[in-house]
Order: sequence, then structure tokens, then C-alpha cells
Amino acid sequence: MNVNTAFSAGRLTLYLSGELDHHAAREAARTIDELLDEYLPRDCAVDMSGLSFMDSSGIAVLVRISRRLRDVGGRVWIENPSGQPRRVIDASGIDRLVPVAAGR
Repeated sequence: MNVNTAFSAGRLTLYLSGELDHHAAREAARTIDELLDEYLPRDCAVDMSGLSFMDSSGIAVLVRISRRLRDVGGRVWIENPSGQPRRVIDASGIDRLVPVAAGR
């Protein structure tokens, strides 16, 4: 699991790649927390175009990001999920908490 970033005009984009499963979720959450602390974004896009697998641990990571941004008045959304991660998002209903966009 890799997390790459881009930051511009208060918007942090997190590019997730690989597999976000229970083995990778703790480290991913820690890395993302550090990035949120470093950049203090108003908005955060979670780009999943490089994510090949996600389980319920990935949903927990998304909820954590959502709570962090909500607590500071920010917004978070998911971009470009496909395949198996998209099916997990659809089945979980997480899109009611974290909107899914085709891309912004």
C-alpha cells in the first residue's frame, strides 16, 4: 500500500495504490494522519485509481479521514474508485458519509 500526495490551494489529494487491507490499514491511517497534520487541508480528495483491493479496514480509514476533516470544517471525497474497491464502497454505504466523485 502506497500513499502519494499533491497539495494545491488548500486541497490535499491522497493517491492510494496497492491493497488497503487489514495488514496495511494501520500504517496507511498513520501516514494519512501525518499528512493531514502537515498540510492542514481544507479539502481532501482520496484518489483510488491505483487501488486494486480494499476490505472493511479501508472503510475504517475513510471514516477516520472524514472525521478529521469534519472536525476542522473541511471536506473529503473519494475519486476514481473502480473494480473491487468500488464494490466495497457500494456495499458498505460509505458514500453516504464520504461522497464519490468521478474526478474533480
